Amino acid sequence: MKRPIFPTPQDAEAAFYDAFEKTDLDAMMAVWADDDIICVHPGGTRLAGVAEVRESWRRIFTSGRQLQFQLCHLQSVHAMMVAMHSLYEYILVVGEAQPRVPVIATNVYLNTDFGWRMIMHHASPAPASASAERPSDIESESGQTPKTLH
Repeated sequence: MKRPIFPTPQDAEAAFYDAFEKTDLDAMMAVWADDDIICVHPGGTRLAGVAEVRESWRRIFTSGRQLQFQLCHLQSVHAMMVAMHSLYEYILVVGEAQPRVPVIATNVYLNTDFGWRMIMHHASPAPASASAERPSDIESESGQTPKTLH
């Protein structure tokens, strides 16, 4: 399978959440760099390297839960070779009536010879004050209601 080239960090991030929602392990790993990667899932330990990160996503994707994301409050820092995105993930498990406690995620991307690739994803539960807001009530920095990726 030919790996896609992501011309911008935003393209890589969109592919990350699309793969997450589709539980597509190959598409998920196509977003990640080939080495020196780190992933921390909410409440989890630090995973380093392609093998550990891939296995963690395989376990998540085979859990049987289908997730939908609403992404809000994106703040980003972009440089020539690195981009960092911090955002809130409001997660709905398909079949459940209420969204889960929101998660604050930090995604770091590196500009490689093969386009932008994720080198780190770190997600932690948001403080209780953030879970009081419903995702539909939240506006993005542009003043528009954020879009659900799916």
